[in-house]
Amino acid sequence: MENEVNIKNKRASHEYFLLQEFTAGIQLTGTEIKSIREGKATLADSYCAFKGDELFVFQMHISEYTHGTYNNHEPKRDRKLLLNKRELKKLLTKVKEKGFTIIPILLFINEKGLAKLTIALAKGKHHYDKRETLKKKEVQREIDRSGG
Repeated sequence: MENEVNIKNKRASHEYFLLQEFTAGIQLTGTEIKSIREGKATLADSYCAFKGDELFVFQMHISEYTHGTYNNHEPKRDRKLLLNKRELKKLLTKVKEKGFTIIPILLFINEKGLAKLTIALAKGKHHYDKRETLKKKEVQREIDRSGG
């Protein structure tokens, strides 16, 4: 594909320790995939949770398709994630433990033209962990400036 769609959740690595990543398919309607191909989606406040045995992504905003008619989609509806049973079982057992959550990191279109969502098993950072991360980034920025 010519236009590369990579929509990132920039706050994810700042707010969480990302432990393990999975790539999941998303169950979408026709107007939703068209909006994603135009790059009109946000992962800012989104999160993943289980409804029964199925994993859903909540609060992922996909703007309404500009050329959509009466059958346009709802921008913040719950969308089912498509993973195999083994991965779902693994995530379910981890999420039941205290402190673990599942967050979307990256929304992209693969080489077959399908929308995929990279999700991560994550553990929340404390305030002092966030400060430590910012210090490390600042030091790395200084090293890159002086070396380049």
